[in-house]
Amino acid sequence: MNNNPTRRVMLRTGLGVAAGATLAASAARAQDEKIAQELVQYQNQPKDGQQCSKCAQYVDPNACKIVAGQISPQGYCVAYAPKEG
Repeated sequence: MNNNPTRRVMLRTGLGVAAGATLAASAARAQDEKIAQELVQYQNQPKDGQQCSKCAQYVDPNACKIVAGQISPQGYCVAYAPKEG
């Protein structure tokens, strides 16, 4: 009986599991990191009535769930998402 196909299948399965675990760990780290202000074109003044204090991502008094650094309540960025309700 030839054991090579079984070893190949086990090796492929093991590599697949390892790759999946690595991808899951990378995704978890990415969720903890915030986006640089420059990448979302953050500015300290509102745009067309849209401002951070009205955004679902804003955290009082001067932070954001997804953008790094201090955020002005009157600021704006392209990630703006209006609060519901």
